[in-house]
Amino acid sequence: MNGVNWVALIVLIVLFALVTALGFQAARWRRPKNLESLHEWGLGGKSFGTITTWFLLGGDLYTAYTFIAVPAAMWATGAVSGFFAVPYTIVLYPIIFFFLGRMWSVAHTHGYVTTADIVQGRYGTRSLSLAIAVTGILATMPYIALQLVGIQAVLEVAGVGGNSAVARDLPLLIAFAVLAAYTYSSGLRAPAMIAFVKDTLIYIVIAVAVIYLPIKLGGWLGIFDAAQAKMNTPKPTPTNPDALTGAFIAGPGLHWAYASLALGSALALFMYPHCVTATLSSKDRTTGRRNAMILPAYSLLLGLLALLGFVAIKAKTVPMGLDGKLNPQLVIPQLFEDHFPSWFTGVAFGAIAIGALVPAAIMSIAAANLFTRNIYKAYLKPDATDAQEAKMSKIVSLITKVGALLFVLTLDKQNALNFQLLGGLWILQTLPSIVFGLFTRWFHRWALLAGWAVGMVYGTVEAYGFCTACSTKPFGNSLAKVPLLGDAGYIGLTALVINIAVLVIGTLILRQFKVSNGTDLTRQSDYFADVGDPGVVPVLDTDTPLH
Repeated sequence: MNGVNWVALIVLIVLFALVTALGFQAARWRRPKNLESLHEWGLGGKSFGTITTWFLLGGDLYTAYTFIAVPAAMWATGAVSGFFAVPYTIVLYPIIFFFLGRMWSVAHTHGYVTTADIVQGRYGTRSLSLAIAVTGILATMPYIALQLVGIQAVLEVAGVGGNSAVARDLPLLIAFAVLAAYTYSSGLRAPAMIAFVKDTLIYIVIAVAVIYLPIKLGGWLGIFDAAQAKMNTPKPTPTNPDALTGAFIAGPGLHWAYASLALGSALALFMYPHCVTATLSSKDRTTGRRNAMILPAYSLLLGLLALLGFVAIKAKTVPMGLDGKLNPQLVIPQLFEDHFPSWFTGVAFGAIAIGALVPAAIMSIAAANLFTRNIYKAYLKPDATDAQEAKMSKIVSLITKVGALLFVLTLDKQNALNFQLLGGLWILQTLPSIVFGLFTRWFHRWALLAGWAVGMVYGTVEAYGFCTACSTKPFGNSLAKVPLLGDAGYIGLTALVINIAVLVIGTLILRQFKVSNGTDLTRQSDYFADVGDPGVVPVLDTDTPLH
């Protein structure tokens, strides 16, 4: 504990204690009848309005990925690996505006809780629904791991930890235990309430940082000049003696890498179960679509946060870990510690740590909903009561966090941004079954399953260690040469294209042989229903059978 910034650490602990108390208090928020049902524990009673949903969606879309991983990538390798996150969040909102309303309507009409429920209702196929559920759980784990890396980063810069594995990971385990305890107690109400505190702190910290630091460092022109000089510095590798440190602006050979990372990430984000959970917790059809219009306010915040990576270059920040090794994930906490008084550094640390806790809680709840609804109740205990479902979800939410811990403890954390891209690779393969199915039943259920399987296998094998750009294995990079194109591109998007090609060819063949496409339990009118329409309940009814 030598070199501990005690003032910053105490402020961090106070803020951490405050949100922990709020997390437990949230169990009484909006006076639920009880939390012993999935729709109360896992979806907050499905009663959130526009403002609460805005904070909740902002809480699970803008995470440690935003505060730690994106600026770290900007600092280490520049615009291609970091700034693609800004256009992707801009592209995202017109896309989700297109299908969120339909998803909300059909989910409310039939009492669906997860995307796997929706797919099963649309195609009457348990195996396809199981594939969607398993993929959602798998993809969520590295994303939760990214949040835990963010918490670990601020604790390490504050001086908590050591150079042994136990000392370094112990604070992470404590944060994990706190998160697990109040999530278990209060369900989705906990992150919804804490999100108000989180976003207030984040906006204050970023507003101060982007005004004060450029003035202190001589202005943005000098910051961009310093970043360009660093990215153009030669950094030869065994396979590329002409390699540079990074890319200040993407060159011709990196255009597809930049575009595919942005487009693939935009398509993937609302396939994640936690984003769907936040959407389905809204009280009516228009709340989600209204949020698609006002959420871009967060993109401005993301752009400013990303540029802090370049600010750290100009400030000559050295993100050295307690183990004596350079760690890019520490660059933003270190920037604050170097240039602000300790009390404000503690506020910034608290904002980052809380900004990681909120999405981690939502993600674990969403993964638990998938398991409970589409594996436990569908295969293991079809007659499970509401209380048994809620209890199972609480237990699975704990197990999910343990799985995320394994990602943190076993994979290379130097490039934490890759955790999110790895999850995106997997969850992208569910897009045809979820989104295409909201608009048409032309695609065949078995072709959807075949396309998903091919996309998952290709993407996983490629990302595991056979990608041409990988410097760290396994899962060390999300870029690889695109077949037939030759340029590097996001593996997840390439896998999705292969997935869709298999889907289209398979559908044509199966339709030619008139193979049954399952039973559709939905009607066209279900995709336009809203609160007040016949058959639309204001809260989800978990007693309603799926088929």
